[in-house]
Amino acid sequence: MKDLNLEKLTELAVYAARKAGRVITDFSKREVKVEHKEGGHTYASQVVTEVDRKAQEVILEILISSCDEHDFALLTEESEDDHSRFEKEYFWCIDPLDGTLPFTRKEPGYSVSIALVARDGSPQIGVVYDPVYDILWQATKGYGVKRNGISWEMQPKGKELVFTYDRSFEDHPQRLRVLTELKNYADSVGLQGVVATQFGGAVINACHSLESAPGCHFKFSKPQEGGGSIWDYAATACLYKEARAEVSDVHGNPLDLNRHDSTFMNHGGAVYATDRALAKKIREIISV
Repeated sequence: MKDLNLEKLTELAVYAARKAGRVITDFSKREVKVEHKEGGHTYASQVVTEVDRKAQEVILEILISSCDEHDFALLTEESEDDHSRFEKEYFWCIDPLDGTLPFTRKEPGYSVSIALVARDGSPQIGVVYDPVYDILWQATKGYGVKRNGISWEMQPKGKELVFTYDRSFEDHPQRLRVLTELKNYADSVGLQGVVATQFGGAVINACHSLESAPGCHFKFSKPQEGGGSIWDYAATACLYKEARAEVSDVHGNPLDLNRHDSTFMNHGGAVYATDRALAKKIREIISV
């Protein structure tokens, strides 16, 4: 598609994310009924609310014109995968409310996540909006990253290694070993230890690590379905690539953002890191 204007499409996604964020904020002041859906092997992957669906409706109302104009496919968390993403050149990948669990607990850590992904699985656009702190990150392939509309570059500034993890890590059998090895690595490069924190959903976890360089966020691979879905990683993968940070699966391959046999990412896991040496070390640690 020679006439595909990624910058214009990014602005459309930004508008959709902010509008969905307003819906989420309105609902955050009310009591919301929690429902359950078929999902992965974790509680967080099975939680859904009316807010997820309302936010998705708002996003689709805005993006649907681009689907008609450019023949895009759609992959969204709250709709059935129709597999059109395997036939079209690009697809919008949408998580209307990543971090539904912290949202239902009235805790920060939830966000709107919108990405445009090519059929080969390469992210072209990534937009993340945090309605709690009113922070919007956007990345367009070849154009870098913006934070709240201002060009942003990653600048390592911390004296400690920041590691953001999801709730499943708290009970992971490798937890102590991983934390020990991360601390050993931090010591070896002159850092003053590790700050490990459960910051929210996968999207906000990745964003927080990117802003807190040196930082990392990762998910083990596993045989069971789960470990996050394509929509949990597509937008932040674009952010990391455009920030010149590192994102891969646990084997060092690009994230499989157009997986054919499932939308889950458990088969390859995910590694986000603010520099190459850290990413390499994490892959060594979690590939054992």
